[in-house]
Amino acid sequence: MDSLSVSAEIKNLDQVTDFVLQRPEIAACSKQIRLQLRLAIEEIFVNIASYAYDPEIGPAEVRCEVLPDPLRVVIQFLDGGKPFDPLAKEDADTSEEALFAREGGLGILLVKETMDGVTYTYENGKNILTIEKKLTEPEDVCL
Repeated sequence: MDSLSVSAEIKNLDQVTDFVLQRPEIAACSKQIRLQLRLAIEEIFVNIASYAYDPEIGPAEVRCEVLPDPLRVVIQFLDGGKPFDPLAKEDADTSEEALFAREGGLGILLVKETMDGVTYTYENGKNILTIEKKLTEPEDVCL
């Protein structure tokens, strides 16, 4: 798996996003798949930058690998911040009232709904959130 290490700061979001999306297999995919990946990367990395080490700044690592059969991308986000399993929380309330109240949790719900797999582990003092996305759709074949 290729990896990128950056400080967990929002200013590094573009570098993290480019690290994943500039792979030829991903660049060849549908606009919808690329947008879903971009939104998931943004949601996860911004949460790490905003909350993992608050109020300090710490390191973050992003690992990425494109796998065949079926063609898919696996992306891992690692940080040494406070242990936090975003999947342990109940899914956000998407009722109209809750949306206007902005209670939070919609970002991880978006990630869970648009990715084909999302897992969390805490190992060796690190939060590890892994997302997986197929790079093909039934009517859309990448590379």
